[in-house]
Amino acid sequence: MPTHLMFRTAALADLPAIIALLADDALGREREVLTDPPDARYTAAFDAICADANQRLVVAELNGQVVGTLQLSFVPGLSHTGAWRGQIESVRIAAELRGAGAGQQMLEWAVAQCRERGCAVVQLTTDKSRADAHRFYEKLGFVPSHLGFKRKL
Repeated sequence: MPTHLMFRTAALADLPAIIALLADDALGREREVLTDPPDARYTAAFDAICADANQRLVVAELNGQVVGTLQLSFVPGLSHTGAWRGQIESVRIAAELRGAGAGQQMLEWAVAQCRERGCAVVQLTTDKSRADAHRFYEKLGFVPSHLGFKRKL
């Protein structure tokens, strides 16, 4: 297991590495755009995330290299007596580190961040086709308790 993963808020200079991680699987290859410089839509999204105190785009580093990413969203709500939720999105770990404990370390760190922010629930979604991801999240204590729906616009 990598023992020296460092987690930090992403900087604009990390954007190409983040996009590359997002594109590094069958689903990502179909929906991400790898260009240099990055497509302006990524930069606009990055700026919007940075401007929102309830959003945090994170990178994981190993030996100074970006090897993982995720986005944390802190969502206020009325249900569960006004509980805040931590939403984890866009989880990616470098292919060469999958199965080596890096993803677990990153998710445990993210859950701890949600706990520190006072969240009562941590939730995430994953594509139905990602069977390996389902097993991984269940191993970490996530329960497939809800059925989600999306509508592309």
